[in-house]
Amino acid sequence: MASAPPEVSRTTAYSRKPLHRYPWWALRFWHGMDLFSWLRLLLRNRLAVPPARWWIMASVSITSMLNSFAGVFEWFLFSDAVRRKKLKEPPLFVLGHWRSGTTMLHELLMLDPRHQCPTTYQCFAPHHFLWTGWLVPPLISFFLPKKRPMDDMAAGWDRPQEDEFALVNMGVPSPYLAWAFPNHGPVADEYLDLRNLSHADRESWKHRWLGFVKRVALANDRRIVLKSPTHTARVKTILEVFPDARFIHIVRDPLVVFPSTVRLWKSLSEVQGFQIPRENGGWIERCVLDNFVRMYECFEQDRRDIPPGRIVDLRYEDLVADPVGQMNRLYQELRLGEFAEVEPAVRAYTRNSRDYKTNKYQLPADVADRVRNRWAPFFQRYGYAGQVEDDRS
Repeated sequence: MASAPPEVSRTTAYSRKPLHRYPWWALRFWHGMDLFSWLRLLLRNRLAVPPARWWIMASVSITSMLNSFAGVFEWFLFSDAVRRKKLKEPPLFVLGHWRSGTTMLHELLMLDPRHQCPTTYQCFAPHHFLWTGWLVPPLISFFLPKKRPMDDMAAGWDRPQEDEFALVNMGVPSPYLAWAFPNHGPVADEYLDLRNLSHADRESWKHRWLGFVKRVALANDRRIVLKSPTHTARVKTILEVFPDARFIHIVRDPLVVFPSTVRLWKSLSEVQGFQIPRENGGWIERCVLDNFVRMYECFEQDRRDIPPGRIVDLRYEDLVADPVGQMNRLYQELRLGEFAEVEPAVRAYTRNSRDYKTNKYQLPADVADRVRNRWAPFFQRYGYAGQVEDDRS
């Protein structure tokens, strides 16, 4: 195999903190797939699983059959109700690149009892959570670590989760599938922004995504808050499905976002993959650089179609410095209701997370220059001088 080009050669130098080990017995994303989606993923990658990870392949094969059976049962029970379901309110979307603070913002929004979002279990078991959600999570709580492997933030079946993982387990193509077979490089790039899909494929994506959102609403009929970084490049499609949606767009110093995202993708490739990633797998750095450019070209074009008063920009640094003040501003500008009802919970969250330790990065000068050059429009538009700060998202 040819060596990686010089421009992508220093991933391991970015952070002093080693990647966390993931328990061998813990569940992976792919354990939530149905049998057809799992076999399609396996065959597309030519069963390229080394013996050291055959046990993961075998366990996913077993759970995929169970998911398919449970999914058929749920279809008989709830298909009519899902088809008729109307959302009580238009969804609220958290937009922003990976590691821009979207997780922190999502969790703050979920402190409001008027909000709901897809949980980790719902995204893990999108085929059957409507009838298994009350029973299964307590039985499998042991198989989910208490902390996320990349940043020590809390994990749990009831925690807010990205709906992109539900789509993956439903067999919808996604860039996230690259983590399953990391030595094969990026996949499903066209599903980052959906722009170059055929009409039929784009309508299929919309239909399946909307079906999942409706099922989440059927489980709990409150305003849904959706967060997936990929949605930042999909505003045009989102508005076709939810014309009255509201958006919060969070940004962060790109010189932290870049190494933190590289660390995230590398960590997920290691702990979620059916392959042992090659150390010189430089595709991750190239992919992060390229995806950011694509994402923000699409976002800046699409945001023109969002009516005034439906989108607010937020800097991560401002949110960390003054979470109460910034959340109050979001509630006022987007007309989300009385902030006073949730302010005590926000203050408590701030106190409880005060001791959270962030990752530190040593970004080589040539890599920092490359990020500034490739992402120059973002630096200019959002006022970042390129000072490296802590990593927390």
